[in-house]
Amino acid sequence: TNAIGADMIVVTGDFIDGSVAMRRADVAPLAQLHAPDGVLAIPGNHEYYFDYTDWMRHLKELGFHMLLNRHTVISRGGAELVIAGVTDRSAPRHGQAGPNLAAALTDSPEGAPIVLLDHQPGDARAAATQGIALQLSGHTHGGMILGLDRLVARGNNGFVSGRYDVNGMTLYVSNGTGLWPGFALRLGIPPEITCFSLRAG
Repeated sequence: TNAIGADMIVVTGDFIDGSVAMRRADVAPLAQLHAPDGVLAIPGNHEYYFDYTDWMRHLKELGFHMLLNRHTVISRGGAELVIAGVTDRSAPRHGQAGPNLAAALTDSPEGAPIVLLDHQPGDARAAATQGIALQLSGHTHGGMILGLDRLVARGNNGFVSGRYDVNGMTLYVSNGTGLWPGFALRLGIPPEITCFSLRAG
């Protein structure tokens, strides 16, 4: 979960493990999230493992604006900011549309800075070539255990936790807020909710 200033909340996926019926009560407090510019989100790989269509419907009901290979434009005093989101790279294995950055940016205002939500950080170098200013990712849980983070980095093109400069694009990989039931442990890798303050360059 990331907050951009106090004006917007974004979630970069992996809300759940389990069906809507199993996890409805667990995610119910998310309906209390509100921000002037909206609560934006993308799916992580785990949403595809459990009734993806049901989850996309339920997350919308909770107030999330899901950016599935789409973007939205935030305007401030004549200036514009594009928030784009792509689906997870695991989607095609589950019969769903895979990430498509070109589609996500179709008809976006020319010259406006772009913030990209991409659950997995591994494609950051490709995103940097498309003029993205800031990419927000998760997926890695920060490596979960000091030392194990080096192995997690190998599976994510070297990106595992925190801020990276990727050919002029800023990438931030969040440690995430919770635990994965398949490996429900953190040692030396704290959970986080990250607040970003964006300013014109």
